Amino acid sequence: MTAEQTVQYPLPQELHRDRLPRHVAVIMDGNGRWAKRRGLPRIMGHRRGVDTLKKLLRCSRDWGIGALTAYAFSTENWGRPLEEVEFLMTLFERVLRQELKEMMAENVCINFVGNLKALPQSLQAEIYRAVQLTRSNAGIRFTIATNYGGRQEIVQAAQNLAVQVQKGLLQPDEIDEALFSRHLYTAGAPDPDLLIRTSGEMRISNFLLWQLAYAEFYVTDTLWPDFDVTEFHQAIAAYQQRERRFGKV
Repeated sequence: MTAEQTVQYPLPQELHRDRLPRHVAVIMDGNGRWAKRRGLPRIMGHRRGVDTLKKLLRCSRDWGIGALTAYAFSTENWGRPLEEVEFLMTLFERVLRQELKEMMAENVCINFVGNLKALPQSLQAEIYRAVQLTRSNAGIRFTIATNYGGRQEIVQAAQNLAVQVQKGLLQPDEIDEALFSRHLYTAGAPDPDLLIRTSGEMRISNFLLWQLAYAEFYVTDTLWPDFDVTEFHQAIAAYQQRERRFGKV
């Protein structure tokens, strides 16, 4: 194993293990700007961003955070330059293929959410293989939102429930929040407790619109490729200082 593979991240003493978020979601923003500031093509920012995500995943697992969800590619990202989109699809596929053995060794359960049928066939095959091989792993649930849109997810769930009503399998008054949640891409996973967004943007960009209803937000001006374990520590520390009331007093 390489030195990178053997790195471990002990939980900082200032953090309380019993107050860690169960589920952290991240909007990985700023790859393009990171590259531009260095006179590099945008694709170099995406490559560096993969390294950041790998470290964050390992750190989350070592600290005892049960789930990490990363916003990798939105339904709106198809509007980016064709060269960049094609590079991202190839990058996703290559990283999955190269990292799968390590993910298995580190007990990572890989999951994908989004409209995966619109992705290249070769990428779909790698996704299916990764999900099937890691489905029994219990170290950390790692979800990658790819060709994902929160509004699309909610509309699809509503359509599925409407079909059941139309067939007489379900009564409208039987639809509640729990049932609706079971028809989302994220069915079976806890809602995120903490959302981290890099690059200073103050919006959620159509990400997990239903699931983030009571998540705590942490926004940093740091661009995603520069987001490191120290800043992750700061985000968790800020989260632990919040008083979560879920709409109650």
